[in-house]
Amino acid sequence: MTAKSKPRQAVKAAAKTVEKAKAKAKAKTPAPKAAESPSTTKTAGSGQRKEALRMMLLERRQEVMKEIDGLIGHRMSDEIQRRVDSAPDVGDQALLDTERVRDISIMELRNKMRQQIDEALAKLEEGTYGRCADCGAEITEKRLRAVPFARRCVSCQEKQEMLEKIEMEEEQEL
Repeated sequence: MTAKSKPRQAVKAAAKTVEKAKAKAKAKTPAPKAAESPSTTKTAGSGQRKEALRMMLLERRQEVMKEIDGLIGHRMSDEIQRRVDSAPDVGDQALLDTERVRDISIMELRNKMRQQIDEALAKLEEGTYGRCADCGAEITEKRLRAVPFARRCVSCQEKQEMLEKIEMEEEQEL
């Protein structure tokens, strides 16, 4: 399994779980009565969406925490094995150092992702989750499934990335 396929599978698994949660919520929720106002129906729908998004974020957070725990466990077992083995030569030591730096970088990335998911959960409780930080439009569920901690809608994110690219090119020219 490649490194790229693991996150994709995680996203697909989270999306399936959200769909299951939606199906359960629909089955439990009675059909709106004719006497109910449209705003009441909309509030119930937004509550279901909020709960589905919360479940998706919590599942994604759990997956990230498992990855972090796995990396820590792998690192600890490597350290124990290294103590058991004889002193490594210069080449082996360089390889071990490179692996250690790589693992630390991966753990930092996963921890940053966990922090972003925690921020998204806090925004969900505040009622601001799923809104673009730039234009204020609602971020599509498809984007939130792919990037649960997205702060911008697709168009605003594309603009931001274009600006960053231009800034990098300007810095390289200097």
